[in-house]
Amino acid sequence: MNNELTAVYFIWKRELIRFFRSKSRVIGSLGMPFFLLAVLGSGLNNVMEVSGGNYMDFITPGIIAMVLLFGSLLSGITVIMDRQFGFLKETLVAPVSRLSIVVGKSLGGATTAIIQGILILGIAMAMGVAVDLTSIPVLLILMLLVSLSFVTLGVALASLMEDMHGFQLVMNFIVMPMFFLSGALFPIDTAPEIVRYISYIDPLTYAVEGMRYLLLDYSYLPLSIVFGVLGGFFIITTSLAVYLFNGIES
Repeated sequence: MNNELTAVYFIWKRELIRFFRSKSRVIGSLGMPFFLLAVLGSGLNNVMEVSGGNYMDFITPGIIAMVLLFGSLLSGITVIMDRQFGFLKETLVAPVSRLSIVVGKSLGGATTAIIQGILILGIAMAMGVAVDLTSIPVLLILMLLVSLSFVTLGVALASLMEDMHGFQLVMNFIVMPMFFLSGALFPIDTAPEIVRYISYIDPLTYAVEGMRYLLLDYSYLPLSIVFGVLGGFFIITTSLAVYLFNGIES
């Protein structure tokens, strides 16, 4: 048991060290969200009318969800990098279960994604976005659940691939539709009926609506449904990640 916890800790720590040493990754991960807040948010703030506040306030939860989505899924690429450079093979032959390796990587990826999300939240607040600070503890729990769900999805996808470029193409194919269909940039109730139905299949929709409820006290979905759907999504992605990771040859 101690060996398993030690393995989880060191793999988690390695993911954090790798993240902070890659300054270009940190800056790059915040570039697009800042652009959307500063240009799209402020530019349309006096033009777009949305319920529950101004447009800048409205898109802030969606931008935070986007950061979590990008940061979490991108963590899966470390599995491919470790495989190419031989570190994964050394890890797999260690006297610890593969579940511990998946947990360590997932916690590390989720931690870095949450850090990026908190930075964007701080930038949004500095730009004048009104935030209910009393909801921050629950918001952090929601961010952890969202991040873990998408990190394990990234690990599952990376377990099936050996090429980083191919992984990035698949990630873009998943990320962009999920983001634009989540209601991050527009109210779901104003979208065409077919788009609304697709949005309710998108797990990121529930992340956006949950954060919107916690930060702005406004949402189309109750918080109980948000946590229920995301909890189920987390169980599915984690089970899939463990199953596919176990299939990697040592």
